Amino acid sequence: MLLDLDRVGPTQARALGLLNDSKQQTPEGRSALYPVILSIAARVSIVTRCAPGIDARGLHKTNLAALRDALNAVACDGCICLSDGFPVSGVHHEQRAVIGGDAKSAAIAAASVLAKETRDRYMRRADAAHPGWEFATHVGYSTPEHREAIERLGVSPLHRLSFQSMAYQQLALG
Repeated sequence: MLLDLDRVGPTQARALGLLNDSKQQTPEGRSALYPVILSIAARVSIVTRCAPGIDARGLHKTNLAALRDALNAVACDGCICLSDGFPVSGVHHEQRAVIGGDAKSAAIAAASVLAKETRDRYMRRADAAHPGWEFATHVGYSTPEHREAIERLGVSPLHRLSFQSMAYQQLALG
């Protein structure tokens, strides 16, 4: 994401003052920040990957490839691309990996909010398409209710079969 700070008015500035590590935001807080971030972003790229693709390539490699695609989509001449924690190969502009970036950089924090809110919205839509797994409630996190739904219903087309959680290893995925 490329932020255009010239587009920040007083209302947006107050909202952006709430930016921090998106994992520390409430779902309501992320939802409220989402349109504010979009209104001041000069460029946004939201990249998604499917469960079978993640299973085939691995989560870390898939995440880095998605981040590379997003950075290349929003980067412009003279910019410095920031990433949260990991350097990203194949980015065609200067870059910096920032450890704990979503707590140190407004751009990284804003991108993290967009990513998590996009994922949560997708999971709420998935809940309607795949009833019984309660995706809208756990939004993809390994909760006791999520594991119980898998035990009861098996896996859905949205589940990553390569997911390596101790809780999931007790379940028969597949």
